[in-house]
Amino acid sequence: MKHYEVEILDAKTKDKLCFLDKVGKVLPSFSLHWYPARQSIRLDPKGKSLKDEDVLQHLPVGTTATFYFRDLGAQISWVTVFLTEYAGPLLIYLMFYFRVPFIYAPKYDFTTSKHWVVHLACMCHSFHYVKRLLETLFVHRFSHGTMPLRNIFKNCTYYWGFAAWMAYYINHPLYTPPIYGEQQIRLALTVFLFCQIGNFSIHIALRNLRPPGSKTRKIPYPTKNPFTWIFLLVSCPNYTYELGSWLGFTLMTQCLPVAFFTLVGFIQMTVWAKGKHRSYLKEFRDYPTLRSPILPFIL
Repeated sequence: MKHYEVEILDAKTKDKLCFLDKVGKVLPSFSLHWYPARQSIRLDPKGKSLKDEDVLQHLPVGTTATFYFRDLGAQISWVTVFLTEYAGPLLIYLMFYFRVPFIYAPKYDFTTSKHWVVHLACMCHSFHYVKRLLETLFVHRFSHGTMPLRNIFKNCTYYWGFAAWMAYYINHPLYTPPIYGEQQIRLALTVFLFCQIGNFSIHIALRNLRPPGSKTRKIPYPTKNPFTWIFLLVSCPNYTYELGSWLGFTLMTQCLPVAFFTLVGFIQMTVWAKGKHRSYLKEFRDYPTLRSPILPFIL
């Protein structure tokens, strides 16, 4: 059996941290004062982290190999981050909906809007985030167990801040309903619900691709569920449906902060979708070339 000599250097200072002798084909786990999720081992100081399943004999190294260690900082589980960032908007929106004191003028404390679209919007917004919380607990399977702790502050600022901004105007006593009235609201509700079901269908399909406890990656294909047939045209239809849901909510409320949130979300999801699309193309030689990252034939 072939053995390796492995040298671990600090990615920033290039100081030698440890030396491992007579290593087999698998890079052994070791402690550098930090727990495993905080450690990143790389072939290049500025390169990507090696995966746990990477094998030495398949890496571009000789019998004497040099790797670089980088401290990823304090980590927090994805589940904790998702639950926190999704529970916030749910509760914050309801505070504005029930018009708790110190938000609007005192005479409006705990009053309700006279417009039925305001109540419908609250139900849709609450449904969306309850769905996200339940998916986090029972549907999603994460390829990485943790993310940097600092991300929770950034993510919560984004979700909680936009939720407060949208809720303030939608539930404001002076809010005016959409210009085309009931017809516009019904169309918007149809779009919203259609895309929510589609988004959930995609999440179930992606879950079924990865066995419990596995990090296996496969090409997602349409299933018998018609909502998954969009996989024929896009790589990340979960983002496509998410965009559609917020376009429907924008149409329903005809509120500028909602439109801005939808635009910002679309830009961010496009970045994620393009990255995932490139990853699929790089990893799978037989990846369908007809697919676009997020919008069929466009983007």
